[in-house]
Amino acid sequence: MSTVDPRLAAITDRIIERSKPHRGAYLQTIEKQKTKGVQRRHLGCTNLAHAFAAESNQDKLLLKQLEQPNIGIVSAYNDMLSAHQPLMSFPVLIKAALREKRATAQFAGGVPAMCDGVTQGHEGMELSLFSRDTIAMSTAVALSHNVFDGMMCLGVCDKIVPGLVMGALTYGHIPAIFVPAGPMPSGISNSQKAKTREQFANGEVSKDALLESEMQSYHSPGTCTFYGTANSNQMLMEIMGLHIPGAAFVNPNTPLRDAITRRAAHQILKLTAQGESPMPVGEMLDEKSFVNALVGLMATGGSTNLTLHLIAMAAHAGIILNWDDFDAISKIVPQLAKVYPNGPADINQFHTAGGLALVIRELLDHKLLHNDVQTVVGGGLDAYTKVAIWDKEVEGALRYEDAPAQSLDPSIISTATKPFSATGGLKVFNGNLGRAVIKISAVAKEHRLVTASAKVFDDQLQVSAAFEKGDLNQDTIIVLRYQGPKANGMPELHKLTPALSLLQQKGFAVALVTDGRMSGASGKTPAAIHLCPEAAAGGPIAKIRDGDIITLNAETGELTVAVSDAELASREPIPPSNGLQEYGYGRELFSAFRQLVSSAETGAISTGTGHIGAH
Repeated sequence: MSTVDPRLAAITDRIIERSKPHRGAYLQTIEKQKTKGVQRRHLGCTNLAHAFAAESNQDKLLLKQLEQPNIGIVSAYNDMLSAHQPLMSFPVLIKAALREKRATAQFAGGVPAMCDGVTQGHEGMELSLFSRDTIAMSTAVALSHNVFDGMMCLGVCDKIVPGLVMGALTYGHIPAIFVPAGPMPSGISNSQKAKTREQFANGEVSKDALLESEMQSYHSPGTCTFYGTANSNQMLMEIMGLHIPGAAFVNPNTPLRDAITRRAAHQILKLTAQGESPMPVGEMLDEKSFVNALVGLMATGGSTNLTLHLIAMAAHAGIILNWDDFDAISKIVPQLAKVYPNGPADINQFHTAGGLALVIRELLDHKLLHNDVQTVVGGGLDAYTKVAIWDKEVEGALRYEDAPAQSLDPSIISTATKPFSATGGLKVFNGNLGRAVIKISAVAKEHRLVTASAKVFDDQLQVSAAFEKGDLNQDTIIVLRYQGPKANGMPELHKLTPALSLLQQKGFAVALVTDGRMSGASGKTPAAIHLCPEAAAGGPIAKIRDGDIITLNAETGELTVAVSDAELASREPIPPSNGLQEYGYGRELFSAFRQLVSSAETGAISTGTGHIGAH
């Protein structure tokens, strides 16, 4: 008898059947990569000497014995970005924890970590999406010395975690545990921050006032506290079993955070080929693991960016996901959480209200998660229904308690029988303009249907200029094209959010249609994003003209332009008015990525597995 809802089982079966050839080939590949004994045993003496020349005498003694596991640390640490700055101290902590078990760790390599919040609206954002695949490749390079029996991946934000997963899966024959840094403590409320942004966009407050507001929001080490892509990533790592239970939303630089990190170091040893419960990450993450990720995304109203990243991550495990899977799961999974931008609460308040442990238990109780999956702490997700507690009286200073019997704040976490919405947080559009996605959980019902004339732009700066001149003070659907992965690397367009919100507040029916991305914190204005095919690939969006009537219906998933098929086919694509900038700010280094990248619906992949998602 199935342990899950029959509808979820049917979706999972379709994914398994669709993925069989690729998944089988992937598993065969990682099986061939396995070796007897520790990984470094196959190296020659010169190779070995190079591999641990810089280590302490204590660690050299262990490494040259070729018996105890050696763990590779791959980290996104930098001290510019708040989310990754706390990772500075983790390698020392991890190495000390492993020495307690007579094992070793080495810092295998760093990966780039850029912040969309810093590059938003600027040229550097055109490198953002491609940084994910760069991170995947950097992870593989870090592990290429083949001296590691397991890996600990340290990272948090938008492209970093997906890139680390993709890279880790290319070394799927060894285990992996993901180690986050946690969110910063709460600053000013998200609603207050958003209000100040809108006031600035409307010319009501100064830039100094805006900066002060932003600094009160983003104020200390840790991840941003809204439920954007960074925190959606942490939810995914937890519900996919790649975290130690309870790791996702514990603040950095606390005793509990350190205790969880030490536990992760001890646990990775158990998963190595020499450990008690060997579990290579490529075998651990299967089709059911990725279905659970989709369920978690819908139940919590997570980031639209994961409609790209989950497909890309799965492809690197030989598993084919598509937007129809997202849409099908969204129809059967209720929304259980309201975290900004889906509500006023931040991620710390969500955690205090019961957090992921409560959400996972609720989903399990209603047969909306697969419990016959492997995780880094064993089989099933029951361990992830418990809350981590720092307790200096117990071994390792870490113990677990059951999640609260019910939500400690029903305005933040609800139940499956009384959800905030009967369906999940994302929706897929179809129509003669192509296919796109929307974060419907953040859009009020009265704003989900817009039929209006198009205003067409090729650059977000053009949109901002038109807003400032008052040219957008009407019912309109803003069409922003040539923002897809082939055109310019698919930058986020979150800088447009305050202007769109103000137009909506003025009473205008307004929406956005684009082949680009919005932020993981996509706001209350309806936005059909990731439109495929994109303008640079000759998609219909390149044929839209000012004044065309477009219908965006987020309830039914309709996205159409009122132009006959014959006329639309006869129109020539309109090239970008300002051309495409391919040089400067490092953009020329990524020209091959723009040429090779797959569509948004197939994960916007520019690595060698891009062909998998295209099937």
